Order: sequence, then C-alpha cells, then structure tokens
Amino acid sequence: MMRKHKGYPVYPLTVAQKFHLFYLPYCPSAAVMNIGTRLTIQSEIDWDLLKQSIYQAYDRCEGMRVRFAKDKDGTYYQYVVDKEERDIEFVDFSQGTLEEADKVMQQWTTVPFPMEDAPLTRVVMISLPDGFNGVYFLGHHMIVDAQSLIGFLKDIIELYCSQKYEGVPAPKEMASYIEQIQKDLAYEAGSKAQKRDAEFFQKEIESSEPIYNGMNGTDKLEAARQMFQNPNLRTAFNASGDTTSALDIFHLEGEPTQRLMNFCEEYHVSLVCLLLMGMRTYFQKVNGHDDVSINNAIARRATLKEKKSGGTRIHSFPFRTCFSQDMKFIDAIYAIRDKQNEYFRHANYDPTAYFAYRAKTYPQPHAGLTYEPISLTYQPLTLKEKGLDQLGDIRYTTKWYPNGMTPQAVYLTVMHRPEDNGLDFNFEHQVKAFSREELEYFYYYLCKIMFKGVENPDLTIGEIIKLV
Repeated sequence: MMRKHKGYPVYPLTVAQKFHLFYLPYCPSAAVMNIGTRLTIQSEIDWDLLKQSIYQAYDRCEGMRVRFAKDKDGTYYQYVVDKEERDIEFVDFSQGTLEEADKVMQQWTTVPFPMEDAPLTRVVMISLPDGFNGVYFLGHHMIVDAQSLIGFLKDIIELYCSQKYEGVPAPKEMASYIEQIQKDLAYEAGSKAQKRDAEFFQKEIESSEPIYNGMNGTDKLEAARQMFQNPNLRTAFNASGDTTSALDIFHLEGEPTQRLMNFCEEYHVSLVCLLLMGMRTYFQKVNGHDDVSINNAIARRATLKEKKSGGTRIHSFPFRTCFSQDMKFIDAIYAIRDKQNEYFRHANYDPTAYFAYRAKTYPQPHAGLTYEPISLTYQPLTLKEKGLDQLGDIRYTTKWYPNGMTPQAVYLTVMHRPEDNGLDFNFEHQVKAFSREELEYFYYYLCKIMFKGVENPDLTIGEIIKLV
C-alpha cells in the first residue's frame, strides 16, 4: 500500500529532481532554483478569460501542481494536488517604463519558494507599456525545466486564443506527469535498462582521464598544478567561491542564424552538434589539447508523451571529444552527432551517479576541482506556435529573468528569438569567475569557428584554428 500525504498518493523524487537538490547546499539562497520568464502579446486582453485559461492550463498539467514534503528522516517526497486554487494576481505596469517593469519582475525571480506543502509556481497577469499584455511565470526547477515551462505558457495562450478567436483550434491534451514519473521510478529501481546505461557510462569514464580546458587558456590548470605540486594534475578550479551571478546575452541576427540552420538541415545534424563543435574547437585553439570535455544538458523528451507531461526531466553529462587537428570539420561534426545519439539512448542514467563514479575512478586532491569549463543547453523550442500563427501579425515578446546566483562558473543557454528567429546566447555566470568581456571574446570566436566550418566543411580543424 502506497503512503499518502494530505489524502494524496506520494512518490519518491526522480534522479532529475535529486540532481537539482544536489546543488542546493552550495548556494546561500534557495532562489538558485527559480526560473522566471514573461510572455506578452501586443493586443488588448480579456483578463477574465486569461485568468480562466490559466486555471484551465493548471487543470490540464499535473506537473504544475506538484508539492513536496519531508518524511521523519528528512527525505523529500512528492505528491500532486487536485487543483490550483490561488488567486491569479494582476499587476498593471502600463503607466511606467519597461525598464521599471523588468526590474520588479527581476526582483520576483529572486524570491525563493517555501519547499514544503506549498505551490512551486507563480503566475501573474501583466500589462506592460506599449500595449503588450500577458503573463509573468516563475517556477521551481524541481518541478519545471525550460521545455515544460514553454509547454505550459503555450497551453495558456492556445487555450485563450481558441476561446477568444474564431477558427483557432483548442490545444491537444497534456500527458500525465504521474504516469511519467512512475515510468522513471521503475527504470531507477534496478531495471535492465538502468544496468545497461550504467555500463555504458562507466566504460566511457574508464577509457581515460579527461583534462581541463580553460576559457582563457591553461592558466587555471597551471595554477592548480602548482597549488597541489602535481605537474600531471588534469583538473582545475573553475568556479569562484561566490555564487552571485549575472546574465550576459549576445544576439546573433536572423540571417546568419539561418545560414547555420541551413547547414544543419543539409548535413542532417542538429544545431547542438554545431554548437558543441564550435565550443570544443575554441578550447582546442586556446589550450592546445585535442581532448575537450563540456557539460551538456539533455532534455529527455524524445516521445510526444514526454514532451507533454510537464515536470523536470533534464539531465546533464560531460560530453568529451578527442579530435586531432588534421580531422575535417564535417567528419568531427558527424562524430559528435553519433556520440550524441549514443548519449540520448543512455540519458536516463543518474548524472550524480556518473560524477560519483568518475570521482572514484580518478580521485582528486580537493573538492571543487573539475574538468569541464562550461555547461551548454540548447533550447530548440520557442513560443512561436500555431495558436499565434492564426492571429496574423500579432507581435509578441519574451524575456527570461536570472535568479541572481549559480553554483557553477558559467552556463550557456542558446535559444531562438521569437521576433526574428535569430539566436540568443545567454551566459549565466558567476561574477567573480568571468567578466562580460571574457565571455564576449568566447562568443566572438565561437561564431567565427562555426561560420568558417559551415562555409567550408572540408577544412581541417587545424586549418580553421589558423584562419580564426
């Protein structure tokens, strides 16, 4: 018989949720788990109808109604409540400036959620200057990731539009979050698939020890080698002791973005392969090592059910490539694609178990030493969805708000901009670890490498390094 809490069945946490908890102790504030964003359209809004659509979206999405509680041993578990009954707030920013509005929403994003028996999302209806109206959304990373957040906001918009405008179809049903976590928990309970995935990653780890590649070259690795008086040390301190973070965004315009996308289409690779190739080549250029490891987030939403079930599913693993400089750009891209596909097949594995096994295989002289200088997430989804297409030319905008801290030195999230389909390179980074100038330098060379490779995929890596 399954235990109950407040009359609801309870479930253990999934490994994706535990992975988020794993980082919490390293941050002074629990706001590190907050994900804040706004979505507004340039149109008058029927606020009652919008409020009704938000409640409907909650009704349709179990993942947004998750709560946590602790047992007497202090272990977290989760349950799903039947309804969200809170009043949906309305805040009118239309008389001030957009900067003032953004400042307030930024502030909202830094307020942590109470963890036990409380809602872990917040939706505010907002009216902005210049006739843009819509919603601000804040969610806790233990129950939302970028894809489920986007899915939820799309659902609100599509529910609203299908009731407000003639001929706009109602959105398709969401999938069950509970069914999905039951599947995940069955996998985690010692299934054959889990054993296969563990073997795959253990073999990967045992093949040889990686080596750290710094954003600015070998200075951090050299410093760690001196500190521990070990000239063969292969790890370095990447993060600073201070988790205070900033968000620096660099915009790639629509036309050059299209060139990258056309290349991906022509050669049947995803943009993430191209991004990983650009990044690892940059590190190869500034560090001189053929061997490069980058953390890469995997969404784990391959099936339609996974895409529509909400919750948090993201896992992150080090993605390591060893390419000599005489390898052709295109061959390296294909090697990345094949390896990515392998990772996707095994991505249900627990990332914390991965890191624990690696730490056991290659013991380090101190905690906090790492091989990976950066984490990459590519967000292919935008909110540009059918519900809005049928409304002709209604303009809309989105904005992400940082929560002000990060446990790792730098995360890069690459997203498509809805306005012109260009790319935004969002660097969330510890202020003390990297400056905006350093990141700008990295971004500049990353773009140069990608465009050189796309223009002439038969160039070798070494030739591209010389050309940029």
